[in-house]
Amino acid sequence: MKNINQYISKHKERFLNELIELLKIPSISADSNYRPQVLQTANHVSNALAEAGCENIQILQTKGNPVVYADKVIDPNLPTVLVYGHYDVQPADPIELWDTPAFEPTIKKTKIHPEGAIFARGACDDKGQMFMHIKAIEFLIATNQLPCNVKFMIEGEEEIGSPSLAPFIKEHAELFKNDVILISDTGMISNDQPSITTGLRGLSYVEIEVTGPNRDLHSGFYGGAVANPINILSQMIAKLHDENNHITIPGFYDDVYELSEEERAEMAKAPFEQKDYNKALNIEEEWGEKSYSTIERSTVRPTLDVNGIWGGYIGEGAKTVLPSKAFAKISMRLVPGQDPDKITQLFTDYFMSLAPKSVKVVVKPHHGGKAYRTPLESTGYQAAYKAYAETFTNAPIPQPSGGSIPIVSLFSDVFNSHTILMGFGLNSDAIHSPNEHYGLFNFYKGIETIPYFYQYFTQIHQQNA
Repeated sequence: MKNINQYISKHKERFLNELIELLKIPSISADSNYRPQVLQTANHVSNALAEAGCENIQILQTKGNPVVYADKVIDPNLPTVLVYGHYDVQPADPIELWDTPAFEPTIKKTKIHPEGAIFARGACDDKGQMFMHIKAIEFLIATNQLPCNVKFMIEGEEEIGSPSLAPFIKEHAELFKNDVILISDTGMISNDQPSITTGLRGLSYVEIEVTGPNRDLHSGFYGGAVANPINILSQMIAKLHDENNHITIPGFYDDVYELSEEERAEMAKAPFEQKDYNKALNIEEEWGEKSYSTIERSTVRPTLDVNGIWGGYIGEGAKTVLPSKAFAKISMRLVPGQDPDKITQLFTDYFMSLAPKSVKVVVKPHHGGKAYRTPLESTGYQAAYKAYAETFTNAPIPQPSGGSIPIVSLFSDVFNSHTILMGFGLNSDAIHSPNEHYGLFNFYKGIETIPYFYQYFTQIHQQNA
């Protein structure tokens, strides 16, 4: 890649300013009140792709938020890379915990990011990482160095489970036909030690509603005689794990792929210090399923977590109320072998069985997806490995991720191609949390590295043809 560092150096201030403008738009897909801003962001992304030199740009409608398509096809005989990303973001709540406003991007230096990091919702997940790809292809087109065909699929519902994307890509399978799918929506070990995400956990997400009396009651008159939905919900949730933090749902582990001792030993080679992990999170001690390491618990073991719980009076002061309803949101991260529909049904059956007759319980499934693994022998993985090795001092380490991108397993089924997860974020970037940020080093290093992936993928693909 000739002159890539010179090109980045010349345009880096413009790149950053353009990203800042994108981050200012609150494209929150979970809240319908932000629908206008979501659509505004889709237009913003399409304009950025046009300015980068892409062609055939379309904002394609789905049953929900639109998908932005663009391509640069230089030769039908060359391989095609499909770049997937998303322009929607998580809600900023709790807003009061942000040091600076979530949609007023701010550059600050940190211990991990001495060159500076951009603090804003979506900075790392996924606007900053998605935008790297737009700037990378800008460089390749501007310098006439694009070695293969590239297509873009940038969607607006990833943060709510991509509910519209499955039927959409099946309907448009020919348009998005590819030889490999490239995604930057994951992370790496550190700025000194890159890694390639070799797998994602699946997901089953449900919402619970527990109803007791037909209205809120005076806790003095009725407390002790009528079931309190919050108390009951808390007791039911407590029964979902045993004393070893093992999930108690019957059949939950039946299809779980168990790592061999050799595989566990390979995972243990990744650099990790438990004391540094605990210190970064300000916790006294780690927690999790007995007999597994922290890395294993957070990447290759299934989990069940309460993501939110509410009910009754939560305003200022006291209100002695026995609530009519209580609610919870629960997510289960799944591993290879587990089917999200099956797990959702197992959860529902078991949770309903825990309910006393004094309350009514409704389990509402939200969204889910299967786990995914990238074969290390695949052309895409080999190309990614060589790309990181080209731009970093240390060669990358393969590493599974605990996160989920539910649509990835569907990509494999529809396109019959592998997905390569080239993330440049860090675990400390606070995605989905207040003060989300993305290092400027990581942003520019991604722009530098991605073109090498295209170069090496094209070379290896043609060698294997």
